[in-house]
Amino acid sequence: MRRGAPPPGSAVRPGMGWHPVCAMTSLVDELPLAVDVSGVAVCVVRIDGEVFAVHDECTHQSVPLSEGDVEGGTIECWRHGSRFDLRSGAVINPPATEPVRVYRTRVEDGQVQVDIGG
Repeated sequence: MRRGAPPPGSAVRPGMGWHPVCAMTSLVDELPLAVDVSGVAVCVVRIDGEVFAVHDECTHQSVPLSEGDVEGGTIECWRHGSRFDLRSGAVINPPATEPVRVYRTRVEDGQVQVDIGG
């Protein structure tokens, strides 16, 4: 097997891996940004130089989280007040009961990148 190739029998989905989504300088602290990563809606948030990415949909009622407020490392859905932890996706405030999906982020050469795979 060549180096870097997936193991035999494993599936590689289109869109897996790191995707540039915006310049780090374009993010304003605690102001969510909606981005599309290979057809996946992602909400990107910068807090004190750290970047977080979550699925851009409240698990309670399919409302874009990028339209909500960020405070204390959490994001709130504007419709019913569900609040999610940006690090873990855990529900902090109901009515949501399911966590929101969290995506890995990194910054390379000033570009924010998101990994929607795995």
